[in-house]
Amino acid sequence: MRKQLTLSFAFVFLLACRSFASQVLIPMDESQKDHLKSYGVAYWVLQHKADVDWLLNYRGGSFAFKHSQQAEQELIVRGITYAIISDTEYNNILSDIASPNANMDVMKLEKVPRIAVYSPKTDQPWDDAVTLVLTYAEIPYDQVFDEEVLNQELPNYDWLHLHHEDFTGQYGKSLGRRNRTWFLAQKMESESTARKYGYSKVSQMKLGVVNKIKEFVAGGGFMFAMCSAADTYDIALAAAGVDIVDQMFDDDDPDPQAQQKLDFSKTFAFRDFTLYQNPYDREFSSIDNQSHERNIYAHYDFFSLFTFSAKWDPIPTMLTQNHEKTIKGFMGQTTAFKKEHVKPDVVIMGETQAANEVRYMNGTIGKGTWTFYGGHDPEDYIHMPGEPPTDLSMHSNSPGYRLILNNILFPAAKKKKPKT
Repeated sequence: MRKQLTLSFAFVFLLACRSFASQVLIPMDESQKDHLKSYGVAYWVLQHKADVDWLLNYRGGSFAFKHSQQAEQELIVRGITYAIISDTEYNNILSDIASPNANMDVMKLEKVPRIAVYSPKTDQPWDDAVTLVLTYAEIPYDQVFDEEVLNQELPNYDWLHLHHEDFTGQYGKSLGRRNRTWFLAQKMESESTARKYGYSKVSQMKLGVVNKIKEFVAGGGFMFAMCSAADTYDIALAAAGVDIVDQMFDDDDPDPQAQQKLDFSKTFAFRDFTLYQNPYDREFSSIDNQSHERNIYAHYDFFSLFTFSAKWDPIPTMLTQNHEKTIKGFMGQTTAFKKEHVKPDVVIMGETQAANEVRYMNGTIGKGTWTFYGGHDPEDYIHMPGEPPTDLSMHSNSPGYRLILNNILFPAAKKKKPKT
């Protein structure tokens, strides 16, 4: 009888402790079972009208929010490591973070970011890391393409990802036998859309799309691009009004003076690059550090994240939150960006020093922010067209994929006044 009373008292005591515990802490260090789904729960909490504290540089960039039974059940269902702590315990954490000697800060997330992915509606011979991780993390998004952009629908969103698109109008230079069926279907669809909107060439329509996206960013939007979407976006801006496209793509010859007519003042990130206009060359320009130039074997291919001041540089700090600072490299049509072509005002967040290349960088245009990330799939070193998509349940702690999700939560942050 005494033993039953003791057990009953212990159960009641645990329930009482739980009732007083009012904060959920999601650690994002090595103790976390599923880093990627943790971002999805943070997004879910925002959807349910509650704020989330992003504890920058605290245990790998942890999340905290008010406890509720519904939120705890969601954490259990998604298999996420978490702890229930009291207000007193949480205030002690906040006190440690606020210390002037601690390179940590609290970023309040209070808005549900509206997410769009710029991607063709037709089937493609390759998948996309961003849509894979959004789906795995259970973060909703809308798919948009040329018509939606030209119809001025981007202001409906906070965050835009540019799928592995070729904004120069050369269809990714996909002339090989493997991609030819896709190339012909995409060419037909793009030419039809161009005519619908009064453009005589697809390259001109893509420039129109690029300019609409630039207006979106300058107005306060956030743009994220990986692989060839990053360099071809800037190439299209630099080549505005100049024909750089071979007749195999648009039925007339390119401007022989195209290189001399590039205007690098219009670009987001890159300068002084040389165009590669051979239609059979998969490279677009000298921006990409090609494999034969990098001279790095897969087992030795890593890039390092920079550490920023959480209290003074909140944007790059948010975008580099991770449980690891050395990230496995991975290839793509555009793998990495030669440092010599990166503008001096760009914030470099990740680089491979041995190859003098930038892998991850950020900048601002007007009121908005952009991020470029080199490579195709952070967990598949060489991901070929037609291969099965990466199963992220096998890579739930991927530091390379975490960088993508940092960008997705960034628009949710409450804007702080600059300290300078």
